[in-house]
Amino acid sequence: MADVLVLNAGYEPLHRVSVRHAIHMLVRGVAVVEESVVGRTFGPYPLPRVLRLVRYVTMRWRYRRDHAPACTKAGVRARDGRCAYCGGPADTVDHVLPRSRGGASSWLNLVAACNTCNARKADRTPQEAGMELHLVPHIPDLSWRPAA
Repeated sequence: MADVLVLNAGYEPLHRVSVRHAIHMLVRGVAVVEESVVGRTFGPYPLPRVLRLVRYVTMRWRYRRDHAPACTKAGVRARDGRCAYCGGPADTVDHVLPRSRGGASSWLNLVAACNTCNARKADRTPQEAGMELHLVPHIPDLSWRPAA
Protein backbone atom coordinates (compact mmCIF):
# COMPACT_ATOMS: atom_id res chain seq x y z
CA MET A 1 0.00 0.00 0.00
CA ALA A 2 1.71 3.16 -1.20
CA ASP A 3 -0.33 6.04 0.14
CA VAL A 4 -3.26 7.15 2.25
CA LEU A 5 -6.00 9.59 1.22
CA VAL A 6 -6.45 12.50 3.65
CA LEU A 7 -9.89 14.10 3.88
CA ASN A 8 -10.65 17.46 5.42
CA ALA A 9 -12.99 17.55 8.43
CA GLY A 10 -15.83 18.23 5.96
CA TYR A 11 -14.92 15.06 3.98
CA GLU A 12 -13.37 16.94 1.01
CA PRO A 13 -10.25 15.18 -0.35
CA LEU A 14 -7.09 17.17 0.39
CA HIS A 15 -4.09 15.09 -0.67
CA ARG A 16 -2.31 11.77 -0.27
CA VAL A 17 0.40 10.95 2.25
CA SER A 18 2.64 7.97 2.94
CA VAL A 19 1.54 5.31 5.43
CA ARG A 20 4.32 6.47 7.74
CA HIS A 21 3.03 10.05 7.67
CA ALA A 22 -0.52 8.79 8.23
CA ILE A 23 0.55 6.87 11.35
CA HIS A 24 2.25 10.03 12.66
CA MET A 25 -1.00 11.94 12.11
CA LEU A 26 -2.88 9.29 14.11
CA VAL A 27 -0.35 9.33 16.95
CA ARG A 28 -0.52 13.17 17.14
CA GLY A 29 -4.31 12.99 17.20
CA VAL A 30 -4.87 15.29 14.21
CA ALA A 31 -6.72 12.64 12.20
CA VAL A 32 -8.99 9.64 12.62
CA VAL A 33 -9.27 6.52 10.49
CA GLU A 34 -12.26 6.57 8.13
CA GLU A 35 -11.36 3.43 6.19
CA SER A 36 -8.70 0.82 6.93
CA VAL A 37 -7.16 -2.28 5.41
CA VAL A 38 -9.18 -5.21 6.75
CA GLY A 39 -7.27 -7.39 9.19
CA ARG A 40 -4.07 -5.28 9.23
CA THR A 41 -2.89 -3.15 12.11
CA PHE A 42 0.07 -0.97 12.97
CA GLY A 43 0.48 -1.23 16.74
CA PRO A 44 -2.84 -0.17 18.30
CA TYR A 45 -4.02 1.47 15.06
CA PRO A 46 -5.73 -0.17 12.08
CA LEU A 47 -3.65 0.26 8.92
CA PRO A 48 -5.30 3.33 7.33
CA ARG A 49 -6.51 3.62 3.77
CA VAL A 50 -8.42 6.91 4.32
CA LEU A 51 -7.92 9.47 7.11
CA ARG A 52 -10.12 12.41 8.11
CA LEU A 53 -8.71 15.48 9.84
CA VAL A 54 -10.20 16.28 13.24
CA ARG A 55 -10.20 20.03 12.55
CA TYR A 56 -11.15 21.76 9.32
CA VAL A 57 -8.19 23.11 7.34
CA THR A 58 -8.75 26.04 4.95
CA MET A 59 -6.85 25.51 1.73
CA ARG A 60 -6.95 28.96 0.18
CA TRP A 61 -4.38 28.09 -2.48
CA ARG A 62 -6.77 25.53 -3.97
CA TYR A 63 -9.46 28.08 -4.67
CA ARG A 64 -7.38 30.95 -6.04
CA ARG A 65 -7.85 31.34 -9.77
CA ASP A 66 -4.81 33.54 -10.33
CA HIS A 67 -2.22 30.84 -9.49
CA ALA A 68 -1.39 27.73 -11.48
CA PRO A 69 -0.34 24.44 -9.88
CA ALA A 70 3.40 24.03 -9.35
CA CYS A 71 5.23 23.02 -12.52
CA THR A 72 6.97 19.67 -11.94
CA LYS A 73 8.31 16.95 -14.23
CA ALA A 74 5.65 14.53 -13.00
CA GLY A 75 3.00 17.20 -13.58
CA VAL A 76 4.15 17.85 -17.16
CA ARG A 77 4.21 14.11 -17.94
CA ALA A 78 0.73 13.70 -16.43
CA ARG A 79 -0.60 16.73 -18.34
CA ASP A 80 0.70 15.54 -21.72
CA GLY A 81 0.45 11.77 -21.20
CA ARG A 82 2.68 10.94 -24.15
CA CYS A 83 5.71 12.18 -26.08
CA ALA A 84 4.93 15.54 -27.67
CA TYR A 85 7.07 14.67 -30.72
CA CYS A 86 6.39 11.02 -31.62
CA GLY A 87 3.36 10.13 -29.48
CA GLY A 88 5.15 7.29 -27.69
CA PRO A 89 5.45 6.81 -23.93
CA ALA A 90 6.93 9.84 -22.16
CA ASP A 91 10.03 9.15 -20.07
CA THR A 92 11.19 12.71 -19.39
CA VAL A 93 10.43 16.36 -20.14
CA ASP A 94 11.88 18.63 -22.80
CA HIS A 95 12.31 22.41 -22.93
CA VAL A 96 10.75 23.59 -26.22
CA LEU A 97 13.08 26.61 -26.16
CA PRO A 98 16.28 25.18 -24.61
CA ARG A 99 17.44 26.59 -21.28
CA SER A 100 20.79 27.47 -22.85
CA ARG A 101 18.88 29.92 -25.06
CA GLY A 102 16.89 31.50 -22.26
CA GLY A 103 14.00 29.05 -22.10
CA ALA A 104 12.27 28.89 -18.74
CA SER A 105 11.20 25.83 -16.79
CA SER A 106 7.51 26.69 -16.97
CA TRP A 107 4.24 25.05 -18.04
CA LEU A 108 4.40 26.92 -21.37
CA ASN A 109 7.94 25.80 -22.24
CA LEU A 110 7.95 22.18 -21.04
CA VAL A 111 6.50 19.15 -22.84
CA ALA A 112 6.68 15.42 -22.12
CA ALA A 113 9.12 13.54 -24.35
CA CYS A 114 10.62 10.10 -24.79
CA ASN A 115 14.38 9.72 -24.31
CA THR A 116 14.94 9.17 -28.04
CA CYS A 117 13.18 12.36 -29.15
CA ASN A 118 14.73 14.36 -26.33
CA ALA A 119 18.23 13.27 -27.40
CA ARG A 120 17.45 13.85 -31.09
CA LYS A 121 16.21 17.39 -30.45
CA ALA A 122 19.17 18.10 -28.13
CA ASP A 123 19.93 21.80 -27.67
CA ARG A 124 17.80 23.03 -30.58
CA THR A 125 14.28 24.27 -31.14
CA PRO A 126 11.83 21.79 -32.71
CA GLN A 127 12.01 23.69 -36.03
CA GLU A 128 15.83 23.54 -36.10
CA ALA A 129 15.73 19.81 -35.32
CA GLY A 130 13.11 19.20 -38.02
CA MET A 131 10.62 17.87 -35.47
CA GLU A 132 6.93 18.67 -35.22
CA LEU A 133 5.43 19.50 -31.84
CA HIS A 134 2.10 17.58 -31.68
CA LEU A 135 0.97 19.07 -28.35
CA VAL A 136 0.52 22.70 -27.40
CA PRO A 137 1.96 23.38 -23.92
CA HIS A 138 -0.63 24.99 -21.65
CA ILE A 139 -1.13 25.85 -18.01
CA PRO A 140 -3.52 23.32 -16.45
CA ASP A 141 -6.44 24.67 -14.43
CA LEU A 142 -6.67 24.22 -10.67
CA SER A 143 -9.08 21.28 -10.88
CA TRP A 144 -6.36 19.24 -12.60
CA ARG A 145 -4.05 17.21 -10.39
CA PRO A 146 -1.22 14.81 -11.38
CA ALA A 147 -1.70 11.19 -10.43
CA ALA A 148 -0.15 10.34 -7.09
